[in-house]
Amino acid sequence: MIIIDKALEKRQRDGNPIRVGMIGAGFMARGVARQICCYVPGMELVAIANRNPERARNIYAEAGVADVREVASVAQLETCIALGQPAITDDALLLSRAAGIDAIIEVTGAVEHGAHVVLEAIRHHKHIILLNAELDGTVGPILKVYADRAGVIYSVADGDQPGVTLNLARFVKGLGVTPVLCGNIKGLHDPYRNPTTQEGFARQWGQNPSMVTSFADGSKISFEQAVIANALDMRVARRGMLGPTVEPGTPISKAAEWYPQELLLGGGPGLVDYVVGAEPGPGVFVLGTIDDAVQQHYLKLYKLGPGPLYCFYTPYHLCHFETPTTVARAVLFQDAALAPAGPMRVEVVTAAKVPLFAGQVLDGIGHYHTYGLAENADITQRENLLPIGVAEGCTLRHDVERDQVLTYNDVILPEGRLIDQLRAEQTAYFQNSQPFLNSPTLADPPSMLR
Repeated sequence: MIIIDKALEKRQRDGNPIRVGMIGAGFMARGVARQICCYVPGMELVAIANRNPERARNIYAEAGVADVREVASVAQLETCIALGQPAITDDALLLSRAAGIDAIIEVTGAVEHGAHVVLEAIRHHKHIILLNAELDGTVGPILKVYADRAGVIYSVADGDQPGVTLNLARFVKGLGVTPVLCGNIKGLHDPYRNPTTQEGFARQWGQNPSMVTSFADGSKISFEQAVIANALDMRVARRGMLGPTVEPGTPISKAAEWYPQELLLGGGPGLVDYVVGAEPGPGVFVLGTIDDAVQQHYLKLYKLGPGPLYCFYTPYHLCHFETPTTVARAVLFQDAALAPAGPMRVEVVTAAKVPLFAGQVLDGIGHYHTYGLAENADITQRENLLPIGVAEGCTLRHDVERDQVLTYNDVILPEGRLIDQLRAEQTAYFQNSQPFLNSPTLADPPSMLR
């Protein structure tokens, strides 16, 4: 959004910057901090929370910010904000509760912890910016309900591929073209990758091996495409998506040839999917259609081909570079880059990466035990399938074969988790189509949120 630069410049001139708190101090958080501190006028990163506060301090230092104070209470944090002194803490909920923070950037990728942070921030009327598709793809619809009730914006970030895709889809819609497939360009897809196989690549780029594994094993793209589907009321063609593989370097402009036209031109809800090997990667693309013969003539003239499917694409995604744009969109224009439009349309379900055994406690996304598959939400509900966003920490009731998709009946859930409470509320809310006027989650938060 080109107008954002002018709006931020005005906030800078007026001495009224947008004040941002960030949860997480990993690879992506490092980039976000540097971007805000060094290159975005009219915005200040006032605090970073991380379980190891020294990592937060190091992120500030790398961005050229030296005078940082460690805080342990809301009062101490609010004092720092008033004095213009950046703060660090190991208590993420301080940022959610402190006055003087306009927006929270949640960049941990953790589902349970992220749910606590986001819900508490909503309770304190802060806008939410997620670099955490795992959280949105698990309980995004109910978090959006709570955000709407609180009058704040809930959004996945620009720059991450889902945000880039939604911006592109909005552009395509603005042309009068109907998006019928939203796609992601991948270089690798192997569901059996694990942190050991990905350790070398992760070390090369300074990333977390489990996060890199979630990219390789398909869990991350499943979440990314699920959140797009939930924002645009789309579906998947089959469990795991179609995911064609093409010769390396094949131009994405040929994408209309890789997906069954009968699925895209029949007037259905549209699909989310991906392709492996196409260029330019790692970009995103939208296939769209329009019935207007005159506009078809113009699109052919402008080198988009003869139709009936036209391919629009963005050749890159710039992650942390674009995250501040989402903050500004939320705070200044009450506009979300991406948010659920209603109930879940696509979920990410849990499949066994290796043979698993009774009594095993499942590890996390991008680890050794499981990988994620995108599945239509009605099938997920009908078959009682286990979302991978709630799988971590579950105990297996019996042995499971490799590639078996798990159900709730296969596991024992840990007790007392917020994510399970939110899942139950989400299901009930959208089944009943009635507001949760008496829900305890916001009106009377559980002790774990206090």
